[in-house]
Amino acid sequence: MRLVAFLGLFSVLSFVSPVTAASAAMPDNLSKPAYVAAEDTIPTAQDIPFPGTMRLEVDARDNQQGVFRVTQVIPVAKAGKLTLLYPEWLPGNHAPRGEIEKLAALEFSANGEKLAWVRDDMDVYAFHLNVPEGVSEITAKFQFTSATTSSQGRIVMAPSMLNLRWHQVSLYPAGYYVRQIPVEVTAIYPAGWQAASAMRPLARQPKTDDLNRVVYQKTDYDTLIDSPVFAGKNFQSHRLSRRVHLNIVADDAKYLKPNKSHIAKHSKLVREAEALFDSHPYDRYDFLLALTEEMGSIGIEHHRSSENGVNREYFTKWDDGPGRRNLLPHEIVHSWNGKYRRPAGMWTPDFREPMRDSLLWVYEGQTQFWGYVLGARSGLYSKQDTLDAFAAIAAGMDLRVGRLWRPLIDTTHDPIIAARKPKPWSSWQRQEDYYNEGLLIWLEVDGIIRRESEGEKSLEDFARSFFKGKNGDYGVVTYELPDVIAALDAVQPYDWAGFIRERVYQTTAEAPKNGLALGGYKLVYNATQSDFIRANDKRRKQLDLSHSIGMVVSDKGVVKAVMWDGPAFKAGLKNGLTITAVNGKAYTAEMLTQAIEENRGQMNKIEIFAKNDDQYSNFLVDYSGGLRYPHLEKIIADATAGEGGQAEGGIDRLLEPKTR
Repeated sequence: MRLVAFLGLFSVLSFVSPVTAASAAMPDNLSKPAYVAAEDTIPTAQDIPFPGTMRLEVDARDNQQGVFRVTQVIPVAKAGKLTLLYPEWLPGNHAPRGEIEKLAALEFSANGEKLAWVRDDMDVYAFHLNVPEGVSEITAKFQFTSATTSSQGRIVMAPSMLNLRWHQVSLYPAGYYVRQIPVEVTAIYPAGWQAASAMRPLARQPKTDDLNRVVYQKTDYDTLIDSPVFAGKNFQSHRLSRRVHLNIVADDAKYLKPNKSHIAKHSKLVREAEALFDSHPYDRYDFLLALTEEMGSIGIEHHRSSENGVNREYFTKWDDGPGRRNLLPHEIVHSWNGKYRRPAGMWTPDFREPMRDSLLWVYEGQTQFWGYVLGARSGLYSKQDTLDAFAAIAAGMDLRVGRLWRPLIDTTHDPIIAARKPKPWSSWQRQEDYYNEGLLIWLEVDGIIRRESEGEKSLEDFARSFFKGKNGDYGVVTYELPDVIAALDAVQPYDWAGFIRERVYQTTAEAPKNGLALGGYKLVYNATQSDFIRANDKRRKQLDLSHSIGMVVSDKGVVKAVMWDGPAFKAGLKNGLTITAVNGKAYTAEMLTQAIEENRGQMNKIEIFAKNDDQYSNFLVDYSGGLRYPHLEKIIADATAGEGGQAEGGIDRLLEPKTR
């Protein structure tokens, strides 16, 4: 069929005659410039020692207006041209996300004299200047004017806390691997605030003034960028193991109320993670956890720490549902998967070289998988919450009908293509599906290994063999796709190349849900929300009707998402509409769900009256299936099953704790 299509295309192209093609060209009497490629004048990174140690001081006291003030001293080896770079391609973001637009008041000087500078006209993250004779170091001063509203980007400085991210407040010299550039850093925090980072302060702090100044141990620029800071007025630190700490900042002290069982579950997470991978690729690890609505939410991995922003009530409303408690399990897994073992295309010698994201279905997909597993094993998630999460993920991926035209591998480029901005039709366009569809693929891999090995092996064997490294080694070991296939084959022989080709590189009609069946469960729907979905709706302030009329509505009645080709889509609804009435009555969430359920099995259409700016329209939704929510149901086993006629399946075994 593909050959026929290709031959058909070939015949169409052949039909265009040379005369026709020539007549479409630009007439000869018009002016036509010749293109001259721009010269790249920026030195390529070399794996050679940088001559000297940079000194960086960041004044982070302006927590009202969010301005970081930077002084940086950069050694120079000789006179002449010098190029300094602002970090552009950021690990963990998988994309060029350096906020160069927020850099302000930039000036350079040497020996007390101001130096002129010019921005590169091809790479706007690069600055050129000439170093005079007799100069051994230059001083850069600038500001990072951080976002004051969410429309400007993520807020990193709030009245009661801040997130100091060194890539936002520093420059580095072009021409060197960043691991070869030594740096000494000092930060000045608001009075009375405490700070946490994977970097450690000098044991004895210099007594230079009365400011809340912290001088950190000398490190390299690569490690510096990988070691952000959370600081705050309301601060606690809890030791989870000999190597791991949970550092918490909060908008208000009343939210800083973790009890012993909460801390015990986080401690169990560390034990379960280190047991799973049979190693710890860090000398220390710091969870940086912000309980906030003032500072922007975040979830970014680092080798020896992670930045985590969650709701204020993370501890105080623990019993209301799991909320974002799968975030910390996900991020610590990245210490093994993503930081220690990293796709070769995603390791770069500096922060200018572009990253290649094609293995994000391993980097993020398998991390998503182990994050949920470790959440269950540690008790941060209950087993039922985890099963409900798997059901929601599988059902949600089935709604991504864009898989008919866009294979999963293409979504790995979304961090660069879309920059995580909202899309008008995400179920059709797809977005970063490598997270959750990746989870389903790895769940299926686990099931295949268990089936083929007759229960002797599982994906855990792959995790130990592939991600295990030397204890305390926070360097990087890279891999390519053939390495993944070879490691899987070493655990259990199978046509893994064919499996990956089908699941990752080809289009398909539905999500890869075979892992559920191999694990002993099937996806079903009924009219009852799971606690997981109910809690998720509450946290996101929405009503998720994706699996019935195909729509998600905010608590203000604004349409947040419409499923492509679903009932709401066919009725003409779109994102951004505000629903004002349902079946002739004023809109409430209860009124909409009631209308859907009352129309179960009926021939009527549900009338949704909505406005777009000052225009009002009536939409007739043809749907009579009632409310539908996904659940996992255990597959009834044969006579070999245990009590209740239900055998323990692979998913059950996956979620069992492995440590005391």
